[in-house]
Parts: sequence; structure tokens; C-alpha cells
Amino acid sequence: MLIFGVMLFVALQSNAQKRNYSNSSVGNYNTAIGVRVNPWSIGFTAKHFIAGPHAIEGIVSHQFAGYDNANVTITGLYEYHWNVFGKKEWNMFAGGGLHGGAYKTDYWDNGRRKDGDTKGVFGLDAIWGVEYTFKNIPLTLQGDLKPYVNFTGGHDYYGEQIFGASARFTF
Repeated sequence: MLIFGVMLFVALQSNAQKRNYSNSSVGNYNTAIGVRVNPWSIGFTAKHFIAGPHAIEGIVSHQFAGYDNANVTITGLYEYHWNVFGKKEWNMFAGGGLHGGAYKTDYWDNGRRKDGDTKGVFGLDAIWGVEYTFKNIPLTLQGDLKPYVNFTGGHDYYGEQIFGASARFTF
């Protein structure tokens, strides 16, 4: 809670200066940090514009699978942004990247759940979505589709995992 409070204070202080909307054709912030959720996972996310409409995003997520098994995944993405609806506050984006992490497997034996091994996972991600950045408060909201393919590790798939929503503080 203390770390979150400090990050919030820094974000609010850095937004105290007037934003310069003329530097870029998309977006009205340089960096944003926050949370990304979907029905099966929750994680921290950070996005940074590196030049013009080009951004990088990192996600560290913890996935819940309904039992005691869970995983941790780190994802790195490149995203290209463009304006929609004729307003700088609305952006669409698309891109891709890689993910890696670890998960614990469980399996069923004669009706009883057994603990399995911890395995590594590595794969390829794509992302497409829409983002709204508020003008007067340091907040951006995002909805996205992030399908993925695992090259190693688990191949379990929940369709709800590709949908996500993010809320980030901007600075």
C-alpha cells in the first residue's frame, strides 16, 4: 500500500504541470503504470511511449486456475497507436511480443486432485485494443484482446484469458 501510495503521489505531482498535446499525434502521456485484469488473472502493467505512436508495455500477471494452482507470467509487448473518433483521448493500438513464466500443474487421479510439478512456459503474444486517456485527471483506461501461443510449458487455454481491461495512472 505504501509503494502504491508513493507511485500515486509521483503520478499526481508530475501531472501538475500542463500537458503538451502538440508533441505527438497520439496519446497525451509518456508513461503509465497500473493494473490489468481479466476473469482468470490480475497483474501490474506499465506502458511507455518511446517515440511518436510507438510504445512498449510490460505486464507481470498472476493467473488463478480455480484450484490451488497458479502461475506468474512476464510479458513484453511492442504497440503501435493511432487516433480514432477524431480525438487525441481515444487511441487504438496493435502489436505483439513475448511472454515467459512458471506455473504449477495439477491433475486428477481417481477423482482426487494431485499436485504436479512446476514448469516453465514461453510463448508469443499479440495485442489489439482501444484506450481512453482523460484530459484532466492522470488516468487512462484500456480494453484489449491479447491472444497468445505457448511454445513450451502448459497448453491449457481459457478463452476468457484473451480479454483484458487496464486502468493506469499517467505521468
